[in-house]
Order: sequence, then C-alpha cells, then structure tokens
Amino acid sequence: MSSSTLVRRADLKAGEVLCDHCTARCCRYFAFPIDEPHSWQDFDYLRWFLLHGRASVFVDEGTWYLMVFADCKHIQEDFRCGIYQDRPMICRTYTTDNCEYDNDACYDKLFESPEQIWEYAQALLPPLRQTSADRGTALPVLASL
Repeated sequence: MSSSTLVRRADLKAGEVLCDHCTARCCRYFAFPIDEPHSWQDFDYLRWFLLHGRASVFVDEGTWYLMVFADCKHIQEDFRCGIYQDRPMICRTYTTDNCEYDNDACYDKLFESPEQIWEYAQALLPPLRQTSADRGTALPVLASL
C-alpha cells in the first residue's frame, strides 16, 4: 500500500476500522525484547539469529528486539484473520491505537544482516585477543563473512 493511498487515522469515518485499510502488518512478524549485547559472545548470538534468514535486530527507545518475519498462517487473501472468533489472546488485546499501520519503521538502530551486526560489534568492542588458554573458546574476528 503506497503512502498516496494510505488512509490517515484522522480521516476514518464513524464505525470504520483502521484494519480495513491495512495489509495485516501486525500479523507478518513477531518481535520480543532481548538483552542489550555487551560482549563478543553476545554479538555472536545476534549474528547467529540473523544467519537464519527472515530476522532483524532493532533498537527502539533504548530496548533491543529480535524481530522474526513470519506471516501468521491464518491471514486470508483479503488480509483478514481466518480464525478471528478463536484468535489468541495477544491478538484480542491488540489495538490500533499505536499500531504500525502508518509507522515508517524508523528505529534507533536496525540490523538486517549478520555482517551489519558484526561490523557494529567491531566498531564498539575492543579487538578480541586470543591466548593459548582460550584458543578453543574465543570467538574469531572475521575479516569477511
């Protein structure tokens, strides 16, 4: 849906539902807060998440999130819920008050690839040094992924 055809929230008529103008954006991913990474191992875990394809890591208002893109299997062709009467409680309590319908998806930080998260770690953390005592457990500093 292009921004030129986007119905503004303020322009909704009485009884009109914002969801009638949406492509089910809220049903196409899930995101949950994760611990802020502080070590090479923390960043390596994030890198591992992003190696699994349709995932991103983002920071919004200081909180780090893992976002997994996965359409709900009950979205119908008209973008409506196929199990509306029996939908999960999280769906029942969700409102359009602050939904992402007209959100431009701007985050404080957004990482969409393992390379991006690793480059950020390299810029943020001191170089990883490997000693003979930890040779088997230290994470490699990869020049290229």
